[in-house]
Amino acid sequence: MSIEQILVLAIVQGLTEFLPVSSSGHLILIPALTGWQDQGAATDVMVHIGSLFAVLVYFWKDVFNLVGGIGDVFKGRVTQHSRMVTIIGFATIPAIAFGALLKFSGWSDAIRGVEVVAYGAIFFGVLMYVADRIGQTTKKMEDMTLAPALLIGVAQAVALIPGTSRSGITMTAARFLGFERGEAARFSFLLGIPAILAAGIFTGLEATQSGHAISADAYWAAFITFFAALAAIAILMAVVKRTTFLVFVIYRFALGLLLLAMLYDWFPDYLPSLA
Repeated sequence: MSIEQILVLAIVQGLTEFLPVSSSGHLILIPALTGWQDQGAATDVMVHIGSLFAVLVYFWKDVFNLVGGIGDVFKGRVTQHSRMVTIIGFATIPAIAFGALLKFSGWSDAIRGVEVVAYGAIFFGVLMYVADRIGQTTKKMEDMTLAPALLIGVAQAVALIPGTSRSGITMTAARFLGFERGEAARFSFLLGIPAILAAGIFTGLEATQSGHAISADAYWAAFITFFAALAAIAILMAVVKRTTFLVFVIYRFALGLLLLAMLYDWFPDYLPSLA
């Protein structure tokens, strides 16, 4: 890969992995606008690792508490941290189950069309707007119990449909359940740790089976992705503490309409075709 491709891929992947704007939509746009070929499975693994480390660094206090909670679980002690570990563990199950279903049923390829991504960006943007408008802001993460966590976990599973956005749909679900915006984002990121780790491992196994070696370019992509993802998390946490999700809703609408315009050649003189 060229230096330009590494930079663009890493920055876009890092930012859109955590901002609620659909990373799949942006990854469709990159080759359409640039003509670059697919970066390969090995690079996908490394950018996942870069994203994962960004979450671990930004939420290091929460991660430290969760690690302690894992120790409490094995020791049979019921603590606040062991309770959160258990909640996150159970809430991760729907995404793993749905991901396995999509993979082994062959549906994962069938739902990766541009049209699905475009309408997903718009539809789930509407849901985000409604949730943010009607959702109360009374609950904190310490109020999280198994039932609402499982509902948010089901929402995370839905994010396997391209165009949804994992962070977007989980924060939407949390807002519907009455959690504050900042707390909804915080739980979304912590819930994403095992999901991102699982995705990285799964993609890594696929890369190994396909004989893809990890190149120096992939390591550079991971390094840049880490900083881009860290910036995305900081931006999101700053935004949700000060204002609503409206800016992300507007952006999702613009992205969805842009993809549809390119898919159906609405402006052939100005936009490349995705048909």
